[in-house]
Amino acid sequence: MFRWLAQVAAVTWVNLRTIPQRRGASLATVVGVAGVVVVFVAVFSIAEGVRHALTASAGEETAVVLRSGSDSEMMSGLGRDDTRIIAEGPGVRRNAAGPVASAELYVIVDVPKRSTGTDANVPLRGVQPAAFDVRDEVKILEGRRFETGKNEVIVGRMAASQFKGLDLGNRLRWGQNDWTVVGIFSANGALAESEIWCDAGVLQPAYRRGTSFQSVYAKLDGPESFQKFKDSLTADPRLDVKVIRESEYYESQSRALIGLIRVLGVAITLLMGIGAVFGALNTMYAAVATRTREIATLRALGFRAGPVVLSVLAESLALALVGGVVGASVAYLAFNGFQTSTLNFSTFSQLSFSFTVTPKLMSLGLYSALVMGLIGGMFPAIRAARLPVATALREL
Repeated sequence: MFRWLAQVAAVTWVNLRTIPQRRGASLATVVGVAGVVVVFVAVFSIAEGVRHALTASAGEETAVVLRSGSDSEMMSGLGRDDTRIIAEGPGVRRNAAGPVASAELYVIVDVPKRSTGTDANVPLRGVQPAAFDVRDEVKILEGRRFETGKNEVIVGRMAASQFKGLDLGNRLRWGQNDWTVVGIFSANGALAESEIWCDAGVLQPAYRRGTSFQSVYAKLDGPESFQKFKDSLTADPRLDVKVIRESEYYESQSRALIGLIRVLGVAITLLMGIGAVFGALNTMYAAVATRTREIATLRALGFRAGPVVLSVLAESLALALVGGVVGASVAYLAFNGFQTSTLNFSTFSQLSFSFTVTPKLMSLGLYSALVMGLIGGMFPAIRAARLPVATALREL
């Protein structure tokens, strides 16, 4: 066993040491693998960014109440009396101002993108004062909160960076009202940063919504209070509602978009990966061809086929690993934190998010690089091991 391992180490060292002599072909393999890893990590960082935006603030202690049968706020509708009953439900947290529950209204407004100037659908959410206690991650970065009863809005940090006209102090016209931007807020990268907030009581007449709302967000005493809260509301004959945990609601909202991104990511990676594997095959076949007499001499001196196979695979894996490290590093430096927006299919509004390159994604990128290196080196390695010694010694 020791002799066999010594042979593996000796042949592998010779192969790795001669890589600079084939720098052109070796560099092509590294670049090809790096390109695949960049695309893989970049595309999947989009899915990770979307997932983070939709679930970052979603907690087990917050419940979302919609009209029964509704899949999203856009399809829901609740009356003022309904929202009062919901806010007084058992298990809802209370503070000095009353129940920590916000009845909310959700409309879509046209705002031009900064990058293209084309109009995009941006959510304008009417909230009640308790919304800032329900979503306690919301922090004012610039300006102040809107005042109840006034035509004032605050804008999520991501929305302000992606869309024109949402700067502090600007005036805009939506519905029947002129609105003034009085604040910019953050929410730990959550969905709220893609939205514009205002007083629900002002938004209703601006869009002729009467006294209707679309949802109620309620902060509960704890996760264990959810079932009691849900059972009470669904059993109340005055209501026809659907009660769901906020975490489950946003997970369902993100499923279709994230699934599409991942499917596209896998398809693109596979197509590019095939090209990278062929590049590795070409490189390793060329490496074996240039060392045919060397390999035959080693075999004639008593080196076994196993060490030869492993040495070729080791060279291929080394090149792939270098490509993987380069690709993962480039993806992290170029894309991590990059801000953009896309269409949220559940609400048909823009969702602003940041590309999120996680250690797990970088590890998967390196793993895919090694798989490409393994496949690219396998067949040349087998050819090297099966090459007849006498024939090889006669080759130039």
